[in-house]
Amino acid sequence: MPESAAVRVPAAPDPGTSGPAAPGRHPRSAPGASEKGRRRGPSPRTRLLVAGGAVVVAALCFLFLFVKGSFDFAIERRLTLVGAMVVAAFAQGVGTVVFQTVTHNRILTPSLMGFDAVYTLMQTLMVFFFGGTVLAATDGLAKLVVQTVLMVAFTTVLFRWLFSGPTGNLHVLLLAGVVLGVAFESLSLFLQRMLAPADYDVLSARLFGRLGSVGAEHLPFAFAVCAAAGLYLWRRRHRLDVLLLGRDAATGLGLNHRGELTGALIVVSLMVAMSTALVGPMTFFGFTAALLAYQFSGTHRHAVVLPMAFLMGLLTLLVGQFTMEHIVYASGMLTTVIEFLGGVVFLAYLLKKGTL
Repeated sequence: MPESAAVRVPAAPDPGTSGPAAPGRHPRSAPGASEKGRRRGPSPRTRLLVAGGAVVVAALCFLFLFVKGSFDFAIERRLTLVGAMVVAAFAQGVGTVVFQTVTHNRILTPSLMGFDAVYTLMQTLMVFFFGGTVLAATDGLAKLVVQTVLMVAFTTVLFRWLFSGPTGNLHVLLLAGVVLGVAFESLSLFLQRMLAPADYDVLSARLFGRLGSVGAEHLPFAFAVCAAAGLYLWRRRHRLDVLLLGRDAATGLGLNHRGELTGALIVVSLMVAMSTALVGPMTFFGFTAALLAYQFSGTHRHAVVLPMAFLMGLLTLLVGQFTMEHIVYASGMLTTVIEFLGGVVFLAYLLKKGTL
């Protein structure tokens, strides 16, 4: 469907009425039809500019404040760290928004597809068969590419297997991802119990998010993946708006629902797999970035929500790293704190919503 074509959804009557609207009552418009009338506060463009300005200020503060020792060494390290934050914020934040769009559920995250479990199993198998020293010996761009390809291949096979039959649907896909993830986690835990204590310590350090250990040589590949995925999703931002209406409505409007859904899931798989291979598992970070994006966007249009999710994720990482490094003096604990707070927010949101 051409992007320039406007999608118009007819207004639906109020529940309990049939035919013409009852006196004193007006038909309820479709989502987005009366969005401007319901909007409160600044426009979405203004919100994006404010968020972007906050990110620029936070980045400048993180880069140039409290520099001790060699300025060149400090700025090189901090630039690499900011680059890792950009990749993590884009892949996790944008990927979670797209995943929640195609699943029509703001509770679910891409980790349900088993990326964290596959990553944990790959690291565990390497240590189990070759020892703890193999993790440091094999660090490099080749390892990052191989791990990303393996995780994307896993999800692609899963998609083709579950979507090929007439009964294949998204709910079966999610259920299979959860079951396989639990199976991989159980196998990893079994193998970890047979490791030597020294090897287990080395492995444990790799199973948490680690922004500070990202090498500068990894960033060009990560940026290229993010740029390609971002271009694909941006060109389909209007189609994502249609997917948000549901399968029946999207199909009725001429959209190839299964094709768009499969393409979106594969792109999300690529981004999240690359992010997991680069910085490690971050289960609740994407959920937090997506939730903040929904709250501050002022609209459901993906042209606003997608960049807002990236900006909110990057702002969270920048402010968190600055606080942990210069105020709390625990720079290596950022991802642990984010996962803890993100888990608390997830539980609070789930209890408030009252349903999955």
